[in-house]
Amino acid sequence: MTGPTLVPPDVREKLARKKLAKTVSKCAAILMLALAGCTTLSNPPASNADVPLDATSQSNLTSLGEVIDKHPDDPQAYNMRGSVYGEAGRNEEALADFNKAISLDPNYAQAYANRALIYRKTNRLDLALADDSKALSVDATYVPAYLGRGIVYREQGRSTPALGDFNKAIALRPDNAEAYYNRGLLYQSQGQHGFAVDDFSTAIALTGQKPEPYIARALSYLALDNNKSAADDLDMAVQLNPLDLRAWTSRGLAYERLGAKDKAAGSYAKALNINDKYEPAKTGFDRVGGKIGQTYPTF
Repeated sequence: MTGPTLVPPDVREKLARKKLAKTVSKCAAILMLALAGCTTLSNPPASNADVPLDATSQSNLTSLGEVIDKHPDDPQAYNMRGSVYGEAGRNEEALADFNKAISLDPNYAQAYANRALIYRKTNRLDLALADDSKALSVDATYVPAYLGRGIVYREQGRSTPALGDFNKAIALRPDNAEAYYNRGLLYQSQGQHGFAVDDFSTAIALTGQKPEPYIARALSYLALDNNKSAADDLDMAVQLNPLDLRAWTSRGLAYERLGAKDKAAGSYAKALNINDKYEPAKTGFDRVGGKIGQTYPTF
């Protein structure tokens, strides 16, 4: 019988880093909260804005810090840790890591696109645009950079280059839901709701479990006066994310238009339980005759 094979230290390190990269790249799971059958307008819950970094992310940061300590010249390790910082909302720490990754590898397309995302989140759009363009100059097939740059163009009101970037992303990756979703938002902003509905439908078919394309499609359905389809989409959206203020408020409008005032009041009340100062929900609740303290059906 032979004994266990010894793995050389450098191979063990590569395996450990590969495992870490796989862990970091996983999307955070959506916490599903149970929906009550009825809603009473009450005090809003405490804000979740100051929730601390979760244990999994903290563990990833610790592990990545150890990798960086052992390999201080590895740009991939800084890029991965920057991604974890970014997901945790620690933007300046993320920027520092992406800056370091780029200084170590000036042709690191992913690091440029990741830094662009942080710049976009912090409303530094010109810097985001420059970084996404740099990423594409390094790798003309890097889809996240086309998406990021397209979003910046859209936010700047530059519809033609935005459409070009979204079309390019779709041509490169026809299975990329984010590309269809973002192109749909562009069409929606231009009042082209038929095209928007088609793109949101494709995004839903590719993902299925994200509320954003359902909400977006519902808004275009409302613009097209297809209130039943809007209500159906918003039913799904609030089940996928019960704390989405916009989804509950839009759902209230859809049911209001359908003449289901009690269900509309229940939806507006849900929105006001999340944020009692949200004006569209307040005016909608008043419009359907909602009364504080009264219980209304939501489903």
